[in-house]
Amino acid sequence: MDIHDIRAMFSVIMFAMFIGIVAWAWSNKRRGAFSEAANLPLNEPEHPRVDTYKETQP
Repeated sequence: MDIHDIRAMFSVIMFAMFIGIVAWAWSNKRRGAFSEAANLPLNEPEHPRVDTYKETQP
């Protein structure tokens, strides 16, 4: 086994991991969580609360 065999095995393993991650991300079980996360920026209040800094006089 030389370096080229190790590189080939590493490439195959990384490709299999990539396919696994893509399958996990596109699975129907994760759809609800991802759609909820996608809507987080839209769920912010229209007028966010602004805390005013009150400076104390000496």
